[in-house]
Amino acid sequence: MSASAVDDDHGSWYFAVQVRDLDGQRQRVRQGGYADPEEAQAAGRALAAADRDGAGAGCTLGQWLARWPAPKDAFRPSTRQGYATHIRLYLIPQLGRILLHQLTSRDVNGLLATLASRPSPTGRRLSPATVARIHATLRTALNAAVRARLIPVNPANEAELPHPRRPHPVVWTAGRTARWQQAGERPAVAVWTDQQLAAFLTGVAQDHLHAAWWPAALRGLRRGELAGLRWTDVDLQAAELTVTQQRVHTDGQVVVGPPKSTTSCRMVPLDAQTVRMLTQHRERQQELSARAGTRWQDSGYVSTATGAALRPDYLTGRFRQLVAASGQSPIRLHDLRHGAATLALTAHTDLKVVQAMLGHASIVLTADTYVSVLPEVATKLPKRRRGWC
Repeated sequence: MSASAVDDDHGSWYFAVQVRDLDGQRQRVRQGGYADPEEAQAAGRALAAADRDGAGAGCTLGQWLARWPAPKDAFRPSTRQGYATHIRLYLIPQLGRILLHQLTSRDVNGLLATLASRPSPTGRRLSPATVARIHATLRTALNAAVRARLIPVNPANEAELPHPRRPHPVVWTAGRTARWQQAGERPAVAVWTDQQLAAFLTGVAQDHLHAAWWPAALRGLRRGELAGLRWTDVDLQAAELTVTQQRVHTDGQVVVGPPKSTTSCRMVPLDAQTVRMLTQHRERQQELSARAGTRWQDSGYVSTATGAALRPDYLTGRFRQLVAASGQSPIRLHDLRHGAATLALTAHTDLKVVQAMLGHASIVLTADTYVSVLPEVATKLPKRRRGWC
């Protein structure tokens, strides 16, 4: 189908051409803003040539994103939700009207610059890490368009990304604690010393979720893994537990799915003290079940108050309450995982063993995240207590 160039009476030119959409239906596409008729005709001919190669030449990025990812695409629910949020809030509003065939790396770089300099829809400026995740969503969607032969190359591959600085964990030293108490200043990621952790775990020994805080603090389980841990995943005789699933929030609902990655499916060895704690917790659950009778909902989960499965955000809220009540320097629930790694490395546990305990895909990630804190930890922590790691 030939393309025609027309003067728009405002000093620029546009082309008009009929091409097929994703469903193979003919549609008229008009694109303007060209400096001369030759440029407009060249762009129109390029689009017509793409149309001869197959359907979809008239597809805009917004139309493609509205169809991607397809239900058959094997994405985790949380990943799919993240993609949907990026598409709705950032990608379609900024780039949705551009034809896939006309999307360039310059357009992508313009998007990234805009995201880095302007407030988000919530009023906050996006962090470099968030901008990088939005770019990753766009790149993944365009890779799918390449595989579908809608475009020959992915223009997002040449983007100029900001370099986010991932915060590394630091220890709640006496000086940092004093600054927090006096001025409210706190690190982005902080871990407790073993004395602080011991005081906290002792203080919450009677909490109904003590069996969640312990493996998070000493074995580095993630929140979703804690919420998804079942008694069938725990072998007290063999002194080990197996991470086989997680419970996560997706679209306002809690779904059960596989762990974060293939390496997150792992066996975690348990020390004697942890085995005793879990044994006592199991006996306590059995006593509560016997007293509650039919009111007890036997879901089979380790972390539960009434026998029913807990929402992951309940773990976060409960932990925040317990930290505030303890008087300890504030940390997040996920910081217990960082603390578990730090304590293990301080006790001279091999880096490869710590990587396996955490379920990291790469030992480089483990080293990059935690080794920087070791000199500081080594000067602040006494020798490891028996049974803690």
